[in-house]
Amino acid sequence: GVPGWGPSRSRGFPPQAAWLGINIFLFTYYFLFFNWDERYFYTRTILRSALAWARASAKCLNFNSMLILLPVCRNLLSFLRGTCSCCRRTLRKQLDHNLTFHKLVAYALALLTAVHTIAHLFNLERYNHSQQATDGSLPAVLSKMHLQGSNKWLNPIHSNQTTVEYVAFTTIPGLTGVIITLALILMVTSSTEFIRRNYFEVFWYTHHLFLIYFAGLVIHGIAGLVRGQTEESIEEVHPHRCAEYLTHKDKNCSHNCCKDPEFGSIPAESWKWVLAPVLLYVFERILRVWRARQKVVVTKVVMHPARMLELQMQKKGFCMEVGQYIFVNCPAISLLEWHPFTLTSAPEEDFFSIHIRAAGDWTERLIDTFQQQKLEKPRIEVDGPFGTASEDVFQYEVAMLVGAGIGVTPFASILKSIWYKFQQADQTLKTKKIYFYWLCRDTGAFAWFNDLLASLEQKMAESGKADFLTYRLFLTGWDTSIANNVALHFDTPTDTVTGLRHKTIFGRPMWNSEFAAVAAAHPRSVVGVFLCGPGALAKSLQKSCHQHSSLDPRKVKFYFNKENF
Repeated sequence: GVPGWGPSRSRGFPPQAAWLGINIFLFTYYFLFFNWDERYFYTRTILRSALAWARASAKCLNFNSMLILLPVCRNLLSFLRGTCSCCRRTLRKQLDHNLTFHKLVAYALALLTAVHTIAHLFNLERYNHSQQATDGSLPAVLSKMHLQGSNKWLNPIHSNQTTVEYVAFTTIPGLTGVIITLALILMVTSSTEFIRRNYFEVFWYTHHLFLIYFAGLVIHGIAGLVRGQTEESIEEVHPHRCAEYLTHKDKNCSHNCCKDPEFGSIPAESWKWVLAPVLLYVFERILRVWRARQKVVVTKVVMHPARMLELQMQKKGFCMEVGQYIFVNCPAISLLEWHPFTLTSAPEEDFFSIHIRAAGDWTERLIDTFQQQKLEKPRIEVDGPFGTASEDVFQYEVAMLVGAGIGVTPFASILKSIWYKFQQADQTLKTKKIYFYWLCRDTGAFAWFNDLLASLEQKMAESGKADFLTYRLFLTGWDTSIANNVALHFDTPTDTVTGLRHKTIFGRPMWNSEFAAVAAAHPRSVVGVFLCGPGALAKSLQKSCHQHSSLDPRKVKFYFNKENF
């Protein structure tokens, strides 16, 4: 499998590779097409190879513009995940990489836009040079055809005083091209990791320039500057037979080739590519707005250590699965900003909850708003829930859950659901063993779900399934006072940091050892590895999945799954 594109040892064909292959095929096909097509014989005489570069990149731009919205149609992806529940695991997993695919398509748009723009700058310069030429060459003759009073011109530059800049900023194709290029530059640059994490509002608002991008894209080709010979004119005055007559034509010429060729604009096609995805996205937004307007009641507010806010809510018709997430908006803070949060409640509970850690301006203001003692709580709007990779956790015989800091939230939902399944003696549970790893930098974070882990310990011991859950807590940041306190109370039955039976481990996990132990304990099982955490940790786990998966299909196999929002 390709890292990040599919499960370990998968030999499936990832959609990213298919997308790349189709892009290469489209570009090559249209590059050759515009070099062969007889309609553009005279246009190529002026523009030469730059025409093929401009037109081929335009076709690929249309193709990628068709794809860019699909990965962010979250309701569509959740629907597909549900309908694919009986399909192969490899097929379902591709839906987890929707944002990765969205970024790849965006980078392709940026690259193709650069190619398209540079090619058209060459085109405009050659148009200008041909208009000013007086040598009687074929490009010069073709560029003067507008002087005959016909609107069947080929060269859009009709004056020796017209500059490239004038054409770029006064024509519909030129102006819309400048606008959508600027919009794309702003969207791509504001989507960088640094901007998204430190200035989320800049990313959020700038990203909505996609509305201008699509509007400009549809208008861009309406009054095309690049023209070709009409089909009727080709039948009467074929360029291969008659091109020489344009430069060597007598006044009394009566030959069929003495007739001037006629030219017309290339019909606009962008709207055909983007119409369906735009309509699908509009329907998606309408559905999300309607669902977000439904009343949400905040039933309980809990302030945990390390500035962690827990909100328990109820909403009519709300139905969730483990590991799913919602988008939350607080109109009192911002009318337009929506932020994703993983649900920490279980489907068996009569409410749904999220845990919000202070990690930016919006979350800081939200926590401060709920901390203030007011008679009326601020209004909360909720959109979702939406599916994630963690939904598949109970489809595996063995599951390894890895959470880093606040990344524990999807697994809190899973662990709560397990508690209820044991409470109800659920016999349909396919999972036989769960390994839970939680990595935290400070001790206060462990208090978020201590009660949950303690309840699970007790319930599983009472059910005679104490071995069902093995959890290991890792403290990655500590000082000498914590270390000395642990050393003094080393022999106590409970951990001094968490109060649980399992002792907290200082440092980071040795993943090769952990995977080797799981592989040895379950030599013929399919193990699902689930992560909610940073990219560096994802690379380590993915590498371990590859190393410890057996090539023999009858032996242990590890499948890597990562949460993406």
